[in-house]
Amino acid sequence: MTGDLTPSQTSVLAYLDRQGPRTVTALTRLEGVRSQSMGATVAALEAAGLVKGLPDPDDGRQTILSLTPACAALIRNGRAARTDWLLKNIEQKLTRQEQSQLAAALKLFNRLIDP
Repeated sequence: MTGDLTPSQTSVLAYLDRQGPRTVTALTRLEGVRSQSMGATVAALEAAGLVKGLPDPDDGRQTILSLTPACAALIRNGRAARTDWLLKNIEQKLTRQEQSQLAAALKLFNRLIDP
């Protein structure tokens, strides 16, 4: 899927996946682009069936965008495939000692990135 998407489209999907539904205005701010550019990005994603928009119940002038169920499934399946690939490579290419070292390093890394 990502091979057919522009970096902007991929970024919008990532925001919606991680942060949940957002308005075009919010996505425009997050991406730091003009509203016309975001409108084109969103229109392409809607045409591809990856996002859908529903009226904002608090402000009828706004549309809240979210991932379609099909897009969410594609993202989940892609993550699962990458996780399986990584696990398989760790088990096949690293010794037990190296796997332990990697696990310890990940714990340290998580301490650095967690607030």
